[in-house]
Amino acid sequence: MPAFADTNVVVYAFSKDDAKIAVAEGILEKQPTISVQVISEFLNVCRIKLGMDVPTRHKLARELIAGCNGVALEPRLVEKAMEVEVQGRISYWDALIVAAALLSGCDTLYTEDLQHGRTFDGQLTVVNPFVAA
Repeated sequence: MPAFADTNVVVYAFSKDDAKIAVAEGILEKQPTISVQVISEFLNVCRIKLGMDVPTRHKLARELIAGCNGVALEPRLVEKAMEVEVQGRISYWDALIVAAALLSGCDTLYTEDLQHGRTFDGQLTVVNPFVAA
């Protein structure tokens, strides 16, 4: 089953922490599923926190798009996110990530933003890949 990578995983591939870089790169090499939200948040972090110029961050975003399976933002995704938000008692933005992973048929969600080991819909398990990093 495919895995889904949250924004923090992608960002850590460009951090200064060698252990986190290695973990993030290992996940990205497996061509995970990502959503438009992940790409957009990544672009924003590259601009604000990493201080990258437009050509650099656009190049990286294009590489990310080419190297991962993308999930588009569409009405059924928003509907599922609203359901997950209520049932899972999580923020809407986290629910949007969970919904994208669920609708993509993923069984693993790599993220730091949700409880490690938590499951959604009996299908998706949250894994914090940096727990040991």
